[in-house]
Amino acid sequence: MSTLYGEYEYAMDAKGRVFIPARFREELRKEDKNYFMLSVGLDGCLFIFLPSKWEELLAGNMQVFKSENKEEERAFKRHFFGNACDAQLDEQGRILVPQNQKAYASLKKNIVIRGVGNKAEIWDAQAWLKYKRDVIEPSLGKFGKILDI
Repeated sequence: MSTLYGEYEYAMDAKGRVFIPARFREELRKEDKNYFMLSVGLDGCLFIFLPSKWEELLAGNMQVFKSENKEEERAFKRHFFGNACDAQLDEQGRILVPQNQKAYASLKKNIVIRGVGNKAEIWDAQAWLKYKRDVIEPSLGKFGKILDI
């Protein structure tokens, strides 16, 4: 089972290319593929999926996208899939982030790539620090009281 984890800091070049962590590239090699699936994420980041995880998302009849409000469901699917692309890995271990995705995530030069289990996320470094301070740190105390790991 492929799992993506860890935090990595990189600089995006002027053409919008981003290095993918070596560990993530190794997981991709295990699948005998040369591309990741890249789409807009939630909370202002981008999602990176291994091809197998993308296929799992689709194979489950897209249950994760189901909503009682069908108009909202259609809107989210249009947003998520309409902004998705396959991101070919180049010989240097980089992917090209399309302009629309860079704009969505407000990516500048410094970025953070975080593995979060079934996918990874690309964050603008400053946006990540703000999210971590404003959302993650306040919730840690709550999880400390309910989780036993």
